[in-house]
Amino acid sequence: MDNSRLFLIAALIFVGMLMWQQWQADYGPQPVPVTGPQTSGETGSVPQETISSDLPELASEVGSVASGDTTSEQIATTTQPQRLLKVDTDVLQALIDTRGAVVRSLKLKKYPTSLDRPNDWLELVHNDSDSLHILQSGLRTKDERAPTHYSDYSVDQLVYELADGEDELVVPLRWQQDGVEVTKTYHFRRGNYLVEVRHQVENRSSQDWLGSEYRQIQRSRPLETSRLLYTYTGSVYYNEETKYEKVDFDDMEDSQLKLESKGGWIAMIQHYFLSAWVPGQEDTNLIYTIANTRRNPATYTIGMRSQNLLVPAGGSGDFSSRLFVGPKIVNRLEEISPGLELTVDYGVLTFLSKPLYWLLSWYHGFVGNWGVAIILLTLTVKAVFYKLSETSYRSMAKMRKVSPRLKTLKERYGDDRQKMNQAMMELYKTEKINPMGGCLPILVQIPVFIALYWALLESVDLRQAPFIFWIKDLSVMDPYYVLPIVMGISMVIQQKLNPPPPDPIQAKIMMALPFVFTIFFAFFPSGLVLYWVVNNTLSIAQQWVITKRIEASTK
Repeated sequence: MDNSRLFLIAALIFVGMLMWQQWQADYGPQPVPVTGPQTSGETGSVPQETISSDLPELASEVGSVASGDTTSEQIATTTQPQRLLKVDTDVLQALIDTRGAVVRSLKLKKYPTSLDRPNDWLELVHNDSDSLHILQSGLRTKDERAPTHYSDYSVDQLVYELADGEDELVVPLRWQQDGVEVTKTYHFRRGNYLVEVRHQVENRSSQDWLGSEYRQIQRSRPLETSRLLYTYTGSVYYNEETKYEKVDFDDMEDSQLKLESKGGWIAMIQHYFLSAWVPGQEDTNLIYTIANTRRNPATYTIGMRSQNLLVPAGGSGDFSSRLFVGPKIVNRLEEISPGLELTVDYGVLTFLSKPLYWLLSWYHGFVGNWGVAIILLTLTVKAVFYKLSETSYRSMAKMRKVSPRLKTLKERYGDDRQKMNQAMMELYKTEKINPMGGCLPILVQIPVFIALYWALLESVDLRQAPFIFWIKDLSVMDPYYVLPIVMGISMVIQQKLNPPPPDPIQAKIMMALPFVFTIFFAFFPSGLVLYWVVNNTLSIAQQWVITKRIEASTK
């Protein structure tokens, strides 16, 4: 293979990787959901099937219990005015609706929407007219002696605030009917995005109580998506049998997922952040999905329903789950539940991206600047592959040295490609040049470079992280396009060090490539462009030294 094509191949592989990622998102194979009969009532009802045949079957369900639409019948049966509880901790601000005890808003105090508005916190959970992302949970029984996320709860106060010196904030909501009292309690903790949610059932009636708990996340499609830098937004679930699976919005519209699962979790993920329900890891649940396209905006729900719990007359029982709403920080997610760190989606190169991210974080612990940490990580990767790069650049330097003779051979043999190839092979043999010597080392390194790309793209630590001077946020594009222009210049310099392409068409493509990539990278996060600038600069330095040595040895 002609060494002059290497740079073109590496660039095209990178662009092809981005195109493949987008194609997979749009047309790739998806997990096959387990379909079942639709329940009666509105689209979006909690599945009425029990998890195993030895559990008592629930005879009926309220049709719209998971749809997100309040029917006229439900409005008529509500007796209390709808109110919102405000909850403030050091890292979260939440609004909990007394109707259903639904979390309708949750803001992340450590993550403002922009650097210019530090007090305008990111509202990950929201309930707007054109966009929805809410967290619901409730209980179900066949005789409706249980609060769903449409039932009215009573509260002692409407404002809860984590006081100085306190580590936990407890927010109780109460419901009662026909001798059954349910206390739904949210437990918030200092510095923590993980919230414990408990349903405590007190059965003071003369009849046994049999019911189950459901938890679900409901959201609409994102209003804006990036086609250039694709990151997945949608639902995912995990258990030890099927591992990590995505169920996107189109999948939910096609068919309803129903899957028995032990342990695991469900989540809605987006770039940098997620919301997830995590049940007890010894519990068995029914995972289900629901699409409701009849409302505007259309809503998509992923939920988990527990096994039935029998609470005898005069007895008590409780359900417990954990709710996580926050940033996708790998080490924190690993502590919460097995597999939750997979929501930091590195793709097929996770086995490479995870150690690269760990090393990036380790460097940041020393220098305190994510931009400097990227530079140090790039230096480390270049050092690891130094010998491979040296082999490649030596081959390129030798090809550069014989390029005038190759041009002469082309002029001598004209269109006789057979004689031309024979003469080229004789020349390579005489000069001890391996035509593949410059290609293979580069191909070996490409997976590592792509894995590093995804490690940087998925790292929430780079969000609003400053570097130097004009770069105040490594997760957004360079506002003055300095880094993309420097990267384009570095590509031109690299081309000058490479042997010139013998094919005129290929030469024109190579000349245009730096301009194309400069425009392409102008819209990339500056942290990613910084990596490419540093990598290209180091490659230029190494290649220049080796080329000069080869040229000096032939004089």
